[in-house]
Amino acid sequence: MANAAPLAEVWRGPFLESHHSGHAVICDGSGGIIAAWGDPEAVVLPRSSSKMIQALPLITSGAADARGLTSEQLALACASHEGAPIHVDMVNAWLSDLGLGDDALCCGPQVSRDKELKLEMIRAFEAPCRVHNNCSGKHAGFLTLAQHLGAGPNYVDPEHAVQKACLEAFEAVTDQTSPGFGIDGCSAPNFATTMHGMARAMAWFATSAQRSDGLSKAAARLVDAMYSHPLLVAGEGRACTRLMRASKEPVALKTGAEGYFIAILPKRGLGIAVKAADGATRAAECAIAALLVRLEVLDAQDPGVKAFLNPAILNRDGLVTGEIKPAAGLLAQ
Repeated sequence: MANAAPLAEVWRGPFLESHHSGHAVICDGSGGIIAAWGDPEAVVLPRSSSKMIQALPLITSGAADARGLTSEQLALACASHEGAPIHVDMVNAWLSDLGLGDDALCCGPQVSRDKELKLEMIRAFEAPCRVHNNCSGKHAGFLTLAQHLGAGPNYVDPEHAVQKACLEAFEAVTDQTSPGFGIDGCSAPNFATTMHGMARAMAWFATSAQRSDGLSKAAARLVDAMYSHPLLVAGEGRACTRLMRASKEPVALKTGAEGYFIAILPKRGLGIAVKAADGATRAAECAIAALLVRLEVLDAQDPGVKAFLNPAILNRDGLVTGEIKPAAGLLAQ
């Protein structure tokens, strides 16, 4: 990616061993850029950081209310969960309410990232299911919308009514025509936009409670669900969950594959988008933590924050050999 700026540094002892570059944009409620690093017009695939956008039609269509979906289910629709029992049980119950089973999900099977459940399944010679996929909550939402629309089961087809509704919502909140899409790890289309477009969309979510139109009301419900249920959005030990819990004010955070991360700050009306050019998750986590510390939303000394802002690098004997640090320009005002 051209014109990338420093995001994170990797130190081994007194030596800068490597560094990560990328792009970061902070937007206000008007969609204006108040701070940027790298290229705000870089075209990106926001991957799972766009899940709350993909969940908008679930509410605006009337499907969520028709099915009586709870705040917890709305959080799951925005989640990249770790496939822990709490996530698996809730998605299974959701599918059951729809009269469907695991095979209705188009996301493919994935080994649970919950260590205890993963080992338990290995010992029992149990193969992972689609419900263990980190995107199964989003896909349960897709299935709910598909049923409500009377559409067919192949809801990941770009020409399916579900995905057309997702594209319409995506272009509305980014205020840009998407140049196209790539197929995500869960088989659904992932629409492209610019860094500015994504940050603007997150600021739009941040200010949604101030507006009364249907799309904004849907966004406000999703934001509330995310920060009300941080465990459902990711899982124990995960950056989204830990940083939301450590926040001094309500904040919705969402990671995405290949080094993407967003933040929605309702009290400030701000949206943040971060992309590590090399796709490194550790760089995106460090950068989003640094920007939230910069804005005084997070305390740099909080253990849950330090785990991503300044994570220690350990060798195989458990010795601390270095650390990851945010680039200086991210922390300084």
